[in-house]
Amino acid sequence: MIKSSIDNNFYFSPSVFLFPLLFVMVMWVCFYAGLHYFPEMHEYGILPKTLKGLRGVPLHVFIHGSFKHLLNNSIPIFFLIMALKYFYRQQFWKVLILGILFSGIGTWLIGRNSYHIGASSLVYCLVSFIFFKGILSKYYRLVALSLTIVLLYGGIIWYMFPNAETLKGNVSWEGHFAGFVTGLTMGIFIKTPQFEKPIFYDWEHPDFDPSDKPFFKQFDENGNFINPPKPEPPEPEIIEETEVDSYFKSSIRVIYEYLKMK
Repeated sequence: MIKSSIDNNFYFSPSVFLFPLLFVMVMWVCFYAGLHYFPEMHEYGILPKTLKGLRGVPLHVFIHGSFKHLLNNSIPIFFLIMALKYFYRQQFWKVLILGILFSGIGTWLIGRNSYHIGASSLVYCLVSFIFFKGILSKYYRLVALSLTIVLLYGGIIWYMFPNAETLKGNVSWEGHFAGFVTGLTMGIFIKTPQFEKPIFYDWEHPDFDPSDKPFFKQFDENGNFINPPKPEPPEPEIIEETEVDSYFKSSIRVIYEYLKMK
């Protein structure tokens, strides 16, 4: 079976598995270091509306408050980063870096006066980006990925807003909300030209103007063929008699008689 040019963008490489594994390992190493050597590591998280809290914007995704918190984020982060690397290889670094930074900045702007830590903001960012980008691309493999994301993580939408569960459980709904909005924004504005339909003809270009093309003038605004009127027959050409023609012509009537042979 011959693959389309778009399908050539999907291929497995060691980095698809190794990079998410490395990212999760850094999270675990930071948790171990905080547990045994730096008990105040949570202070490197995001503290909203403070200059000190800005250092947590790039660091908060690697800091976790408990083993359960770390484990709950490790599994989705691993598979989401793997999916991002495999399906959006060209946009991988842009999405990952901007996702961490802008979800962190959003948390810093709207968060409560408390330290916000954990990779859950990045989880929401990647879920949002992969879902909306897949739908907007209209490419069947990415749409299928979006639907899979909905089945796996559709329930997390309830943790994006303040409610009894998020407030009592010390859950950073602000980080979740900021991550989701960041992913949605990137899904709209980050271009994925590798998934656009190949253009073979002039009329497939988005800026194509058919009004000046003779072929398209034969159709009305509804696409119906306009039968052009029949061309009028040319007027007969009048040939003037010349002097040479008059020499071979005569007005004398000639009668031929047929004689039967005996």
